[in-house]
Amino acid sequence: MSSIFESIFTSADTMGPQEFMICIAAALAMGFVISGIYMFRNRHSESFALTIALLPAIVCVVIMAVSGDIGAGIAVAGAFSLVRFRSAPGSAKEIAVIFLSMAVGLLAGMGFIAYSVLFGVVLCLVILACTSVGFGGSKGDDGRIVKVTVPEDLDYNSEIDTLIESYARSSELVEVKSANMGSMFRLTYKVVMKDPSQQRELIDKIRVRNGNLEVAVLREDTVRSGL
Repeated sequence: MSSIFESIFTSADTMGPQEFMICIAAALAMGFVISGIYMFRNRHSESFALTIALLPAIVCVVIMAVSGDIGAGIAVAGAFSLVRFRSAPGSAKEIAVIFLSMAVGLLAGMGFIAYSVLFGVVLCLVILACTSVGFGGSKGDDGRIVKVTVPEDLDYNSEIDTLIESYARSSELVEVKSANMGSMFRLTYKVVMKDPSQQRELIDKIRVRNGNLEVAVLREDTVRSGL
């Protein structure tokens, strides 16, 4: 039984087409499993889902290509630096999934197919369980990001701040940005609504005060940088 957890590469020169295809197939299979598990109840982009599916196979090939070479250590570090392909930082969960895919690819590239599958399956089950029970989530929170455009002559501290506070359990002005060559301000508030059903009413009242300029209400997690 323990033999299935041994590397299929017994020496540096045992990698042939059959071993190569076994490793690639295992890495691809686990990549699509991890990607599918992550897409379940998690916000994602199409490019991120595809990247997670292909990343184990890519890392697997890199590791097999440098196996036994004196520069293997540098190559492994380079493989892990693939995390830099991202144009903007994402959430901690996305980074964890990227490293999970890389670890699965590393194990497959070293020939430890059973360990690769076992590790991937165990971590996927943990992700599913945590997602199902809402582990780490804020209970009862209804966080929103409210973005309001106001004319430069409007006193937003008294006109907008007080209005938002009347609809929110908590609110914070996190950004003030000039726009339209200084003739307007764009305000960003972090808000926890008292009653989410009053969102439309809040927008209508803000439009009355800001002269019907742009108002946007977003879920807090949608403003995080994506892939």
